[in-house]
Amino acid sequence: QTLSALQEEQSRLKMRLQELQQLKREHKGSPQIQLPFSVPEIPLVFRGHTQQDRKVPKSLISNLRICCPLPAGSALITFDDPKVAERVLQKKEHVIDMEECRLRVQVQPLELPMVTTIQVSSQMRGQGVLVSGFPASLKLNEEELLDKLEIFFGKTKNGGGDVETRELLQGSVMLGFVKDEVAQRLCQTGQFRVPLGGLQVPLTVSPYMSGEIQKAEVRFQPVSHSVLVFNIPDVLDGPELHDILEIHFQKPTRGGGEVEALTVVSPGQRGLAVFTSETC
Repeated sequence: QTLSALQEEQSRLKMRLQELQQLKREHKGSPQIQLPFSVPEIPLVFRGHTQQDRKVPKSLISNLRICCPLPAGSALITFDDPKVAERVLQKKEHVIDMEECRLRVQVQPLELPMVTTIQVSSQMRGQGVLVSGFPASLKLNEEELLDKLEIFFGKTKNGGGDVETRELLQGSVMLGFVKDEVAQRLCQTGQFRVPLGGLQVPLTVSPYMSGEIQKAEVRFQPVSHSVLVFNIPDVLDGPELHDILEIHFQKPTRGGGEVEALTVVSPGQRGLAVFTSETC
């Protein structure tokens, strides 16, 4: 029995050695996380420059939403071609012929507030780590995922310790520990295989950074495809007015073109247009 147990232990150790060697090959070119945790606050400034990178994780991409109030007696028109919007804006006043009267409306560019500069102060949280690398195919709800991570990283044999806080972020999980040295120890190891959903999932543990916005600069920028029509008199109901405006601003003789979207805010009411990123 003793010989059999030794053989089984030897076989298990060989398999573990092969797993560690495979992990070492996979992460040979990965940068090493440098500690200690005593990192001073460093102000970071975004100057509007971006870089395309296919490897950027989705958790860094924000679902941008900008809300623009629309006044009473106005309409927001979005064209397929931005050149059409340019032509429409060349005439500040448009006369819309109807059967019994004429509507005189004004047009102006639609401008949205855009953040051009952000200054952030960041600092490392000594008791927290960020766990990332979850596959999209993982079939676990929030509570199940947090429970399994807390159990795994709460065990001393995995280098963990008592978990004080946990939070599901976009594409990652923050774990806060009672003792600072637990977070430091986990970050020094960096790579773990965690049993999740019946699989051994390779996850990355890195220091948890937090920050606060110290300064933000905003300027208004025109929306290339859209125009704002205002001073619309209260002579028609919403659906009929919608059709008349759409027909008028689609006519090439009026400088118009194909309308992608049109929203009318009747007199006495207020509206709110919500703009999102094209990638959302």
